[in-house]
Amino acid sequence: MSPHAPPLRGSLPPEGADPAWGGPAPDRVSPHALQLIHADEHLLVFDKPAGLLAVPGRGPENQDCLSARAQARYPDALIVHRLDMATSGLIVMARGIEAQRRLSMAFEKRRVHKRYIAAVAGELHNPLPDNGWNTIDLPLIVDWLARPRSKVDHEIGKPSLTRWRLAPELAPVPGSTRLELEPVTGRSHQLRVHLMAIGFPIVGDPLYASEAQEAMAPRLLLHAQAIEIPHPATDQPMRFEAPCPF
Repeated sequence: MSPHAPPLRGSLPPEGADPAWGGPAPDRVSPHALQLIHADEHLLVFDKPAGLLAVPGRGPENQDCLSARAQARYPDALIVHRLDMATSGLIVMARGIEAQRRLSMAFEKRRVHKRYIAAVAGELHNPLPDNGWNTIDLPLIVDWLARPRSKVDHEIGKPSLTRWRLAPELAPVPGSTRLELEPVTGRSHQLRVHLMAIGFPIVGDPLYASEAQEAMAPRLLLHAQAIEIPHPATDQPMRFEAPCPF
């Protein structure tokens, strides 16, 4: 990475013509336009909108996704981690196999730190003084009889740890509480299952909330707001943020 190259921000391409990217097209603007937060020779960071897959799904109707749109612009872009389709926020992609290997190792060694914003159904109070970080420590496993759901399983579940505290901003909808979340581990649906397990499912969640709680918002109110990673070429810590859309 050139030390003089500034981060690139905003939707790309700025003029035009690539519907696969999700930017402006002659007759339409994609509802799932990607926001490019940062780009250099080794690293890409995007702000994924809710409703867009991170990687292709099953069937031809589920091939449009963040990775495909990114690769249309950057053919060497490779996935390192994922977000649920319903979750918005920051996703990192590597440029090339070596950058992917180094970033994957950083995730494995827990050198990557993520911060999420969520709105949960109900009025949740922080029992700790000075709004300290609480911990949810519940083992999780994929619920094979109800896929894609996951569940708490104290016998064979994998260790899973989530930290939470109250967010300073007002709740986005009546009857909800805004939280800051930090996943220490990275299990499937970890934040969604952990919050449901303590009695406060995320608003708008079609898998883990009640019908009334899902109907409180038109989308899952979960956003990957910040990520800190070591740069794959320089190993220098880098932090990126994406404003919460709710």
